Order: sequence, then structure tokens, then C-alpha cells
Amino acid sequence: MTHRFQTRVWYEDTDLGGIVYHANYLKFIERARSEWVEALGIDQNAMRKAGQIFAVTRVEADFLRPAKLGDRLDVETDLANLGPARLVLNQRVMLENTLLFRATVTLACLDGARPVRLPDPLRQALAR
Repeated sequence: MTHRFQTRVWYEDTDLGGIVYHANYLKFIERARSEWVEALGIDQNAMRKAGQIFAVTRVEADFLRPAKLGDRLDVETDLANLGPARLVLNQRVMLENTLLFRATVTLACLDGARPVRLPDPLRQALAR
């Protein structure tokens, strides 16, 4: 199931030419991932207090077309792979029906510096 997050390109997201600075696409998809996890019913603050966090371990990204100041973007997130301690997500930044950016993002669930099994509530939510 695809999760959709909407955002707008603000002045602070752009360079002097009004084009989104490349690193800001990573911010857009990070926000979308946080919203996706929350929509699954997972409280990341509670996870953190329990000693578990998500950490990005890999990003493979393609910058296809520029987003510009004032654009209203949709960020789509889909689960690509689920392992015992990691998730692989496909994320896309869209302007209407045009693909601007895509990334495959690997997240590990960590307890401090060590990988740990994904929380059961997250596994159950993803199984639905």
C-alpha cells in the first residue's frame, strides 16, 4: 500500500535559481518516512525511550527533474522488502504525474549500535 505525503517547496529549500537543492530531497523523503511510520501506529518517541531507533544505512537516489520554488509535491512511500531487523523502502517525489526524484532507502532497527528485530507492532502493521 502506497503512503502519500504532501509538501511544498519553500524558499529555504532552493538555490538562488529557485531550484530545489539536491540534499533537500532527502529531507522531503525523511519527513514522508516519519509520517508513514506514524500512520502505521508506531510511536518513534516510545521506541527511542525503549532504546530502539531507526537508522538509515543506505540510500540509492536518482535525481530526474528539478522541483522549483512553490511546487506542491507528493512523496510516495512503498515497502520493498522486510527483513528481521531492516526495512527497504521505495520513495518517489512527484509533481502531479511527473517523477522528479526516486530513492531506495534501507533502514535498520538498532538498540544502541547493534541491529535488533523490528518491533512486533510494526511487523503486524506491515502484515496488514
